[in-house]
Amino acid sequence: MHNKLFSSRSATAATLLGILLSVPQMHAQQDQPTPVLRVNSNIVLTNVVVRDKKTGAPVRNLKASDFTITENGKPQQIVSFDFQTVDEAARLNEATVSGSTPTIAQMLDRSLGSDTAQLRDHRLIVLFFDTASMQPDDIDRAVDAANDYINKRMAPADLVAVASLGTTLSLDHDFTADKQALLATVGKFNGSTDSAGLAAGSTATSTENTSDDSNAFQADDTEYNNLNTDRELYAIQTIAKSLERVDQRKSMLYFSGGLSRNGVENQASIRSATNAAARANMAIYTVDSRGLQALPPLGDASQASTRGNSPFSGATMQSRLDANAGSQELLATLASDTGGKFFGDSNDFAPAFQQIQHDTEAYYILGFRSTDHARDGRFRKLQIKLNRTDAKLEYRPGYYAPADFQHQKTEDREAALNEQLRSDSPAVDVPLYLEAFFFREQPNLYTVPMSLIVPGSAIPFTRTKDQDKATIDIAGEVKNAQGIAVGNARETVKLSVDGNAGAARRNIQYGTSFRLAPGHYHVKFVVRENETGNMGSFETDILVPDQRKSTIKLSSVVLSSQRTPAAPADAGRHRGTQSTPANPLVQNNEQFLPNVPHVFRQDAHVYLLYELYDPAKLSKEAQQQLATEAAAQTSGLRARPGAGGVHVLTSVEFLQNGAKVLETPLVSTDVLNEPERGAVGFTFDVPLTGLKPGDYICQVNVIDDVGGAFTFPRLAMRILPATPPAAPAAQPAASASGS
Repeated sequence: MHNKLFSSRSATAATLLGILLSVPQMHAQQDQPTPVLRVNSNIVLTNVVVRDKKTGAPVRNLKASDFTITENGKPQQIVSFDFQTVDEAARLNEATVSGSTPTIAQMLDRSLGSDTAQLRDHRLIVLFFDTASMQPDDIDRAVDAANDYINKRMAPADLVAVASLGTTLSLDHDFTADKQALLATVGKFNGSTDSAGLAAGSTATSTENTSDDSNAFQADDTEYNNLNTDRELYAIQTIAKSLERVDQRKSMLYFSGGLSRNGVENQASIRSATNAAARANMAIYTVDSRGLQALPPLGDASQASTRGNSPFSGATMQSRLDANAGSQELLATLASDTGGKFFGDSNDFAPAFQQIQHDTEAYYILGFRSTDHARDGRFRKLQIKLNRTDAKLEYRPGYYAPADFQHQKTEDREAALNEQLRSDSPAVDVPLYLEAFFFREQPNLYTVPMSLIVPGSAIPFTRTKDQDKATIDIAGEVKNAQGIAVGNARETVKLSVDGNAGAARRNIQYGTSFRLAPGHYHVKFVVRENETGNMGSFETDILVPDQRKSTIKLSSVVLSSQRTPAAPADAGRHRGTQSTPANPLVQNNEQFLPNVPHVFRQDAHVYLLYELYDPAKLSKEAQQQLATEAAAQTSGLRARPGAGGVHVLTSVEFLQNGAKVLETPLVSTDVLNEPERGAVGFTFDVPLTGLKPGDYICQVNVIDDVGGAFTFPRLAMRILPATPPAAPAAQPAASASGS
């Protein structure tokens, strides 16, 4: 047996611990992979409004054979065809909504009726109030327009839902034809709606062309504005996804106080929103609720006079015009890309409602399966023709093809990773396992190392010369009991393994750490392999204990089957700092790799690591320490923590079926080998050759002899038979020849 006390510490934020050689795979490999048949039967749906060129009346009684549809110039076969008109709408048998207000994702399961076929020939309209981007006057104008539509123009075939985005996205009322219920819902929006604090910030980088309000510093809120725009686009995407299961054309009337983008920063969220709307067959009609605006060069009464010479050179006026056009450009893009229309620079919003009713009074739904099977994410142009010349067609110009992982842009990949991190549904394509530990840094602050394991068989390595290589993305988040993120991890890790060693037979281990106060936390990690884009997630609740009142304070017990040389930066750092805490898994220039599944080979070693904090001291040494601290406080100096007067004993034993089968010699110490943290640290090296394969309980015995306190933490573990020796190479059979 070998044991030793340690004193060296190092700090790390995140590190790839390595590819484990001795830990068995947690998933047994199948001799033959299970065949999987994947069928892609996605149908592209597009609405076509056919009107008489002279009268503008809808043209009815057309057949599928009357239409010709091409995608990027290539003819497509129409596989589904339907005609819907509000003239034949039947009264919907709405289900009752009870309990709390449903979320937008629940709308289809609550009040649309027991049979979605009842929606045939109805208009589905979502009134979406983006109160986060609107001023009180803008909200009032939008509410007045909605009330006027409900009271005077809402037809029996109209089913209307009301959604809003303030601090959160909410479904204020589900689809209904009840005018009184809709009026009551819309009437709740007023100038006090939670829009304050979420309006667009300033992007000026100097005091020129800014308000002279005695504030010499002008903050640049570009990053804030980018996040705010993404938030509004994700809300549109969420609503669109919740409506994908209904084939009928949907319309969204989006009231906004302007939506701006900054170059390519918001491109991924824009593409996601428009793609989701196209897949859901939903047209977006955007309305600039600011109405007809006056843009005086010197500003209005809502702000102070403008600094600098800009008002007199025309720069201020041009800047205001550019900002206004920029805030409307994205609204126009959303409308044109989804088959809707943009309404701006007008105080009369009634045409927006009229346009929706006009576009959806009678239309054909054409469906086809694209002959282009490439999942490249490119825009595909649609062209639809009719075998008659006295009619005109209205339809969306095209759609974006689905994109596989290899064709996704960088921002799309990052958005997908973040979306999975926020998702309530786990990703299961890549197995992922996690274990968290805690080590005290200060009485109210702990370093929490976390170790993640991914089976090598789940990572598709590619062979380059004599190396197997792969790349994985790792993202993690720690939230406190209030749901607030208090820690994040994000890293792209490149893997390279000797091709002869067999990467699929190994486990990939990654480590990171967080500094957390005592309390309850929720941890979620997402791992994505960058060959096919498959992802896996793992989430769990952890408790960082508050040990200030505990009679005996012990850290987590780490079981390891492998130690590797620490990185030079870690090996040379003996103490942590305020910004870079010490890494408790690095001891004596070696890093302990936690064995997450607690599975060991019989011919391996188990390495244990743990710490005891604030052991009781003999009264004489304790009194001397108190006197030293008092003298230091009087002189204004800092007293060095005492390093003697303790007596701690520890050992490790292994139990099987309640009987002790192995115990290490008892180890004792009379000093704090981590005096600055008041800690006694222990490591053990136990060979497992004396234990038979099977399940065991590893019990750690820790006794504070001076304080009369003790603890016996236990961990389950399994020992597998020793690795069989490699078979000798087969010798060629002897050959005989004769004449």
